[in-house]
Amino acid sequence: MSQSLNSYLKAIRVTLECALSIRNFASQVVERHNKPEVEARMSKELLLAPVVIARNDQEKCLIEGSVNSVRVSILIKQSDELEKVLVDRFSRFLCQRAEDFIILRRSPTPGYSLSFLITNFHAEDMKKQELVNFIIQFMEDVNAEVSQLKLAVNSRARVVAHTFLKQFC
Repeated sequence: MSQSLNSYLKAIRVTLECALSIRNFASQVVERHNKPEVEARMSKELLLAPVVIARNDQEKCLIEGSVNSVRVSILIKQSDELEKVLVDRFSRFLCQRAEDFIILRRSPTPGYSLSFLITNFHAEDMKKQELVNFIIQFMEDVNAEVSQLKLAVNSRARVVAHTFLKQFC
């Protein structure tokens, strides 16, 4: 792993560990409701300042916290048109299967590729360290998967071009 990626993921890990200090907090507006404040945004005093951790312009992470929930949005690196298409298709594929990931949101935050929503119920059911490890491992795996998909598309294109040009020889 490169040094910049390692420091980027370490900064995200430390920030997530701090932001995941969430607890059960009922709504101050609607009685007997417990909605994620980071999504509902009913009480501004319950929201933390959003933190953006960027490796570069094309790869960054937004962590928005509140008293009872945390939203983590990830922008996956998209350096060329092929990567933009691959990331778009891959993120759509994952978002359609959001129920399987439990914390994955169906629609990402605008400007980002994927978003996770961790509520106080998730923090009670799962270990905080395991949630952080999952998100960090997910980020590493997604970058590797997009790179592998790009290599596979390029090798298939090379084979198709070779087969097509054989007709003219």
